[in-house]
Amino acid sequence: MKSYHERQRVSLISRYVLLIFLALVWLFPIVWIVLASFSYNDTGFISTIWPEQFTIQNYVGILTNSQFPFLYWIRNTLVVSLVSMVLSTFVTISVAYSLSRLRFKFRKPFLQIALVLGMFPGFMSMIALYYILKSFNMLNLAGLTMVYIGGAGLGFYIAKGFFDTIPIAIDEAAVMDGATKWQSFIHVGLPLSRPMIVYTALTTFMAPWVDFIFSGIILSSSGNPKDYTIAYGLYNMLHSAKGASTTYFAQFIAGCVIIAIPITIIFVIMQKFYVNGITQGADKG
Repeated sequence: MKSYHERQRVSLISRYVLLIFLALVWLFPIVWIVLASFSYNDTGFISTIWPEQFTIQNYVGILTNSQFPFLYWIRNTLVVSLVSMVLSTFVTISVAYSLSRLRFKFRKPFLQIALVLGMFPGFMSMIALYYILKSFNMLNLAGLTMVYIGGAGLGFYIAKGFFDTIPIAIDEAAVMDGATKWQSFIHVGLPLSRPMIVYTALTTFMAPWVDFIFSGIILSSSGNPKDYTIAYGLYNMLHSAKGASTTYFAQFIAGCVIIAIPITIIFVIMQKFYVNGITQGADKG
């Protein structure tokens, strides 16, 4: 009969084996994409894992392709993402703080309406938004950014739950010291909510990078490839003409690797602030 320590060792080894297996399953597609981006290919889809011939021509091709202005796509998406991140984060945190700390007549009905609206998928409103933006002649990057920002107000539930965990006595103490509601929000609420600010900023920044459905609906009428975002631009590259998915597949993979770099860097950098925010919030709480 196995002793307690032996059973504990077997259990620990089993967990490590399972974690290693899951890590390999998770990393395999990423490794394949990176290797495929350096693979020489002129026949279409890449079916091998290890390239028979390494090359950087896929990256050179995607960066210098005059038909598909990849650098313009990166610039457009970066501008949309940064503007959306800043304004959407401010709107979300402001709405969440107001609903958590303030009591007003329409508060509960608003929470119920927002909860019901959040149950409907976002794509149900895309056609309506398209015609609204079309009537204002805003089927462009500015209109796309406004929609991203406008929809941020309904994503307050997670942030509100975070503010609800912060003792309201802290705000009351600030008010007793002469602070206004705005000063209490700026000097008390925001410093304590740094983890939630980082979380909201990350999600709102990454949304335009991965969205090609709504951006395709809004930007498709432009007709100018220089006005596309990165997700719709890459999607359009593979569907621009018959045989495009074969001709540009390797460049498409190289473009996917390039656009993953800024998201990864930002996440790694902001993850440090996320951890610091959690520890500082715990100390101040």
